[in-house]
Amino acid sequence: MLYSTINVALMDVAAAVKRYSLVGMLGWQDVRQRYRRSAIGPFWLTISMGVMIGTIGIVFGQIFNAPIKEFLPFLAAGMILWGFIATSITEACASLIAAEGIIKQLPIPLFVHILRTLWRNIIILGHNIIIFPLVLLAVQQPLGFYSLLSIFGFALLIFNLAWISLILAILCARYRDLAQIVSSLLQIAFYLTPIMWLPSLLPQKSTTYLLDFNPIYHLIQVVRAPLLGQEVSTLSWGISGVMALLGWSAAIIFYGRYKRRIAYWL
Repeated sequence: MLYSTINVALMDVAAAVKRYSLVGMLGWQDVRQRYRRSAIGPFWLTISMGVMIGTIGIVFGQIFNAPIKEFLPFLAAGMILWGFIATSITEACASLIAAEGIIKQLPIPLFVHILRTLWRNIIILGHNIIIFPLVLLAVQQPLGFYSLLSIFGFALLIFNLAWISLILAILCARYRDLAQIVSSLLQIAFYLTPIMWLPSLLPQKSTTYLLDFNPIYHLIQVVRAPLLGQEVSTLSWGISGVMALLGWSAAIIFYGRYKRRIAYWL
């Protein structure tokens, strides 16, 4: 029974990955549709993000008495990555619901709709990431070769977001109110995670539960630290890797068990 459940899920995920061209087309179409007849399209988000980073950087830099050369790049990388993570998770909750018509009419692997949501947000992230080198240029901080390590961290982040999105998409298709709970939890996580404040500002006794036990911090850190020229801790790599392994194991079993019911929940 368990083998059959796992096999059903793996076949659907594999079939979805093979249709990467369809995922790419749908993702691009979503972005184009959202910003149709807009003069600069998704760059409006980039402008908004840049203004917010600049404003928060100046205000909170003064409040925390943090050196702007250190705080502004930290804030920019954190805000850009958080925006990507939060939007991906929020939109994942509605990914299967939004694709109801396609799911009921076409025999497309359901995981295609999860990948479509992720790819759409990766495209928007590609627009927003332009802000980071501009911030480095403003504070006269170089971007070294060590920053290339962030590519591996980003891949690990995507792997984790994929299984989180899959589980939430299924649960939200069954329980529609869950999306509001997820949104509220993300707001709490934003303030508990060092995005607008530096980890060095924490007292030593608080680092255990606000940093070490915070999975979102580790997912952000494996990407952000190399971009800032900092070394990623073994703990962050380890927790991110273990999360991906255990998360995908649970997601495959969960998906295989409920896959056939999803169309009836929509």
